[in-house]
Amino acid sequence: MSEMDRPAAPTPADAVAGHWTLRVLPAGLRPYASLARWDRPIGWWLLMWPCWWSAALAAIAAGHPLPNLWHLALFMIGAIAMRGAGCTYNDIVDRDIDANVARTKMRPIPSGAISVRNAKIFMVAQSLVGLIVLLQFNPFAILVGLCSLLVVAIYPFMKRITSWPQAVLGLAFSWGALMGWAGAFGSLAAPAFLLYVGGIAWTIAYDTIYAHQDREDDAIIGVKSTARLFAHNTKFWISVFFAAALGLFLAAGLTAGAGWPFVLFIAAPAGHAVWQVARLKIGDSARCLALFRSNTQFGWLMMAALVAVALLNAWQ
Repeated sequence: MSEMDRPAAPTPADAVAGHWTLRVLPAGLRPYASLARWDRPIGWWLLMWPCWWSAALAAIAAGHPLPNLWHLALFMIGAIAMRGAGCTYNDIVDRDIDANVARTKMRPIPSGAISVRNAKIFMVAQSLVGLIVLLQFNPFAILVGLCSLLVVAIYPFMKRITSWPQAVLGLAFSWGALMGWAGAFGSLAAPAFLLYVGGIAWTIAYDTIYAHQDREDDAIIGVKSTARLFAHNTKFWISVFFAAALGLFLAAGLTAGAGWPFVLFIAAPAGHAVWQVARLKIGDSARCLALFRSNTQFGWLMMAALVAVALLNAWQ
């Protein structure tokens, strides 16, 4: 069957309603937009936030009022490209599992809208965009970026062998916490590592919420997750991981020279984390998805706290 003869991909249940990809793109390109998750932008936001936070943390350490705006633009483009490439790779690896999960069985590959061959070509094209972005940085940052590929490569297989695939996702999605600092200084230091470990804890918290949408299907087909591991103790455990993330973010800021105002400013993302825990109902898939998506706002609040400190320190 040729690509033109394949059925159009249905709109995924977790896609943003009325997204521009559904309104603007020709029908033949929409399955590729879905494969790259362009209709679900929360993923590239979550990949981008540690990069932006790290760039802002580097600005604090260097005494600059703002992070490097060129680096922020590069990180945004790179996050969109590499999140798309990563999702494409994940869907190629997981196509048989996705076909047996209610939320994912209508994705472009298991639904037949895109062949595995064309998905691989699309993955390479997106990866090349990411490589072009990476090459704009200094040699040390390029090396750091390339090292992330190992974690990205093994992530899709983790749900088969460990109940902690969310931790491995955190290793990959938080890598930008190292990149922003490396891009600014051509080296790594304690603030970047603290931010990175905090990002891993944050990822475990938000992706556990997300994984509760699939908990029952995952149990049937034998896929593991922290949602299944934590089960009805999820509120307690995501509270622990949110608290760990915020404590490590605070330590990263203070180590970088943020000073006492950061203790006040970080109260906003802390309040958002408390709100997420309070609102969570693990049996309500729609609410789990909404709370997961709300971590975009958490990211903005953290970024605002870091930039506010950078501005305040530079003006003193």
